[in-house]
Amino acid sequence: MPHDVKVGFPVFIRSFGHGPEPAVLLHCALAHSKIWTPLATLLSDRLSMTAPDMPSHGRSAPWDHRGDLHDQVTTVARDCLGDGGHVIGHSFGATVALRVAIEEPDKVRSLTLIEPVLFAAAKESNPEVFQSYVNTSQGFGAALAQGKWACAAANFIGIWGDGRSWDSLSEKEQAAFSAQMPFILETEPCLIEDANGLLAEGRPEMIRCPTRLIRGSETEPVIEAIHATLERRIPNAVDVVVDGAGHMVPISHPDAVAKLVAEMIGG
Repeated sequence: MPHDVKVGFPVFIRSFGHGPEPAVLLHCALAHSKIWTPLATLLSDRLSMTAPDMPSHGRSAPWDHRGDLHDQVTTVARDCLGDGGHVIGHSFGATVALRVAIEEPDKVRSLTLIEPVLFAAAKESNPEVFQSYVNTSQGFGAALAQGKWACAAANFIGIWGDGRSWDSLSEKEQAAFSAQMPFILETEPCLIEDANGLLAEGRPEMIRCPTRLIRGSETEPVIEAIHATLERRIPNAVDVVVDGAGHMVPISHPDAVAKLVAEMIGG
């Protein structure tokens, strides 16, 4: 359903489940709220879930460039959280979930961070892995900087996609992913440089709720380094690896992820 959140433009909200505990689901970049369906179905008797489409994604309005992008998406998430609940985020959505838990520690009952792409965190635990990621993604970064959206999208899908090659996608899918590259460009300062200060001294340490970090065994090495920093700095955080999964673990392995979430919330 369309919903005018505090950012002032229409945001599409999808609802899942009928459980006693409220929760917010925050999807990855280039996706939409519907991708949560398999996981949400498995948690439907435990959680009543709200899943927004990020600006420029799914059925939400395009990002309006009023202010910082991460600020706007965080405002959407905070509005969906309301008086409180569990927060589950994947990839870019997990960086937003992290920020909500930092800024609203009394409202977040549990935090599930699935492969948060806060690359700056990798620098703290493993500078070599961080630099390796920066080096291997130079082609992607150059394409973004030059506005070569199709080239950038092909690179992005190759690193962070669901295993399908760029050439196997339909023209419609390629066009849709290419159109979302300006959104990805605007995430770079936050993710690479921590422009929003998510790793500032004392901030991750403010999180009070149980936290589960979930990653796939076959994902990019930089994710392990990111998790190492967050597990060290977030109180009560536990890092868990799902065997055989890649970056899209909540989509490819919903049973394993649902079990981990249920265990943490006591379901």
